[in-house]
Amino acid sequence: MLDMLHARARMVDQQLAARGISDPFVLDAMRQVPREAFLPDAMAEFAYEDSALPLGEGQTVSQPWIVAAMIQAAEVRPGDRVLEIGAGSGYAAAVLSRIAAGVFAIERIETLSLAAKARLQRLGYDNVEVRTGDGSHGLPQAAPFDAILVAASGPAIPQPLKEQLDIGGRLVAPVGESPEDQRLVKITRVDAGHFVEEDLGGVRFVPLIGAHGWADAQGRRPAEARSFAEPSIPQLIRQAAEPLPDPDNPAFAVPFDRFAASKVVLLGECSHGTSEFYRARAAITRRLVERHGFRIIALEADWPDAAALNRRVRGQPQVRTEDPPFSRFPTWMWRNAEFEAFLGWMTEWNAGRQDQAGIHGLDLYNLSGSIEAVLRYLDEVDREAAAVARERYGCLSPWAKEPQAYGRMALSQGYARCEAAVARMLSDLVAKQVEYAAGDGDQFLDAEGAARLVKNAEAYYRAMYYGSAESWNLRDSHMFETLEALLDHGGPDARAVVWAHNSHIGDASKTEMGLDREEHNIGQLCRQRFGGDAALIGFGAHSGTVACASDWDGPMEVKRVSPSRPDSYERLAHDSGVGRFLLDLREGVNPEVRWRLLEPRLERFIGVIYRPETERWSHYSACSLPQQFDAYVWFDETRAVEARPTTVRPGEDDTWPFGL
Repeated sequence: MLDMLHARARMVDQQLAARGISDPFVLDAMRQVPREAFLPDAMAEFAYEDSALPLGEGQTVSQPWIVAAMIQAAEVRPGDRVLEIGAGSGYAAAVLSRIAAGVFAIERIETLSLAAKARLQRLGYDNVEVRTGDGSHGLPQAAPFDAILVAASGPAIPQPLKEQLDIGGRLVAPVGESPEDQRLVKITRVDAGHFVEEDLGGVRFVPLIGAHGWADAQGRRPAEARSFAEPSIPQLIRQAAEPLPDPDNPAFAVPFDRFAASKVVLLGECSHGTSEFYRARAAITRRLVERHGFRIIALEADWPDAAALNRRVRGQPQVRTEDPPFSRFPTWMWRNAEFEAFLGWMTEWNAGRQDQAGIHGLDLYNLSGSIEAVLRYLDEVDREAAAVARERYGCLSPWAKEPQAYGRMALSQGYARCEAAVARMLSDLVAKQVEYAAGDGDQFLDAEGAARLVKNAEAYYRAMYYGSAESWNLRDSHMFETLEALLDHGGPDARAVVWAHNSHIGDASKTEMGLDREEHNIGQLCRQRFGGDAALIGFGAHSGTVACASDWDGPMEVKRVSPSRPDSYERLAHDSGVGRFLLDLREGVNPEVRWRLLEPRLERFIGVIYRPETERWSHYSACSLPQQFDAYVWFDETRAVEARPTTVRPGEDDTWPFGL
């Protein structure tokens, strides 16, 4: 549930002001205009992402930063008359109208023009006039203009537009002979026959179609061909890639021995419901456990649910709980045949061993199960403390089954009602660690982990309703704190394998998540804490099938994954022609391909929810792959996990991107 006012204010502060937009008129106007009102309904949730968004008819609503940058460059001021070419949805015209006295907007496509006109009238922007026509002619009957902004790229600035500028007027337009070679140009009319021109930098816009623009979309000149002597990126990937057998082949995991000296090996996935990723992580983990002494397997899973698995694989007695483990949506993440096979191996390997490997959950959901775990433990070791815990956790009890409701309540009432109580419960538990752990260290670890989850989940559910990076950061900070606690419990030689989504285990500081949204993740925190002793391994795929849902708490479906986009890392890997491989991305290993892959490109992220119809905006994000991961595991074609049937209870709200 995104707070649009908060998201808009954050967009202005972090996407605009922090990146050089300083004109107070522009910043104030951008704060006033609701971008979501100018988008198709399916795109509204992405309104304040830092990207252009589709409008229909092959057109886009420009990126907020480029709208602000063009208005700032045009020096639009109160009292000005402004002409906009390429009205599209009417969003830029609405922003201009909050500064200028009058705005004239021309849109070539009639359906868009009529829709923009109706939308602007409905929203009360009554100083904007929208016309349908060839914008390259301008609007001579309304000239002269103090400023003209052109939201489409032509081979040159149309002469009619230059002639319609008033003396001292400013025109800002993209110019270029191809989509790959466009520059944003500003011209200022000094007198009747003289103009001053400035180059404002590289941009990318849709083509300006018209008598003084391009004849049609096919009239553009092609970009210069790459030199035949320079190998393409797919060719370089093919040369550097180490082909892998099927994950069920014992030889699959052998190449991963290069990471065996690490303190933490983080294994990703680009989708939650893909069989190959589970089987590959199982094979790698098995080798790290059997051959290299790893004893901690940490999952992107709820702590109390994973604790039940830990007891199972270590031959410990189970405890009765109110809800079966992993019955919260989405159940298929851990209730699937592939993971069941891994648990079967762990159970056999642990049998009769002193140095058993354990499974633990890093995530902060299942609030009710965590409260239950703390109380159950204290009932056994300290009944007086258990009574205190019941009193403190009583604050959260009305919301334990639906913690989102607590977040809404705390937000509306403006305070953290339960924060102090749950924080004190954890601190009191830790203070008695020596006393409690003397009896059974593993049971204390379970109770401590559950208490940490309750404390951090309370903060998480308060934060998530702001729609900001805070809730994501709280979640991944909790995962990292839990991982550190597991390593501390295991002693100085303890080493861990982490299973989580690419969005969690890749270094967020090298992606759009960190650079634009100020989000961090467990991969980034591990690099900061362990340096070269953390190995971040991402997983990718081109196409196939995936287990997923269309909406939160919806039924599981098996969907066909769309082939990867031409402008993505996945397409480069697909075009290499190697169906399954390991690509070592560490500095000095494959320097040429690493250097060529450094430039940020789109990367696909499919979580619990998969929506192919909005895939570009809901499932792709810009990243620098060699800086994000130490290695990349590729499967060209994949299939969905084999889910196990179970009764499903509603899941607890998750954060962007869709259920990761």
